[in-house]
Amino acid sequence: MKEVVSNSEEETIKIASEFGQGVKPGDVICLYGDLGAGKTHFVKGFVKSLGIDPAEVRSPTYTLVNEYSGDLPVFHFDCYRLEHAEEALEFGAEEYFYGGGVCIIEWPERIDSILPANYKSVTIKPTGKTARILTFQN
Repeated sequence: MKEVVSNSEEETIKIASEFGQGVKPGDVICLYGDLGAGKTHFVKGFVKSLGIDPAEVRSPTYTLVNEYSGDLPVFHFDCYRLEHAEEALEFGAEEYFYGGGVCIIEWPERIDSILPANYKSVTIKPTGKTARILTFQN
């Protein structure tokens, strides 16, 4: 486990970009945090490290999955609106998990019963208006 303090959105993006440099095909990253914690800002930094324009990142709240093309394909999930893990199975989540890209999942607790056993997690906890503690676990 590793904890990192971020004092701004820009720092969160930088931390996420550094984290993204160590991912490989097949990795699944679960992002935990309340609404407004900074999960989507984290995704912006993460995709930047893989050669993807952070401006492309939008929370896939209604589409469920956004696909970004870069050095590695990134599949950005937002499971907030899902009622059951079975709904993720219906749109083919497992195909993404075991494909050749990287999955990064907001609200993974909604689908925890179908997540691969070896996922990585990042928890983002606000400690002030823009300050955050990011906790990384493998």
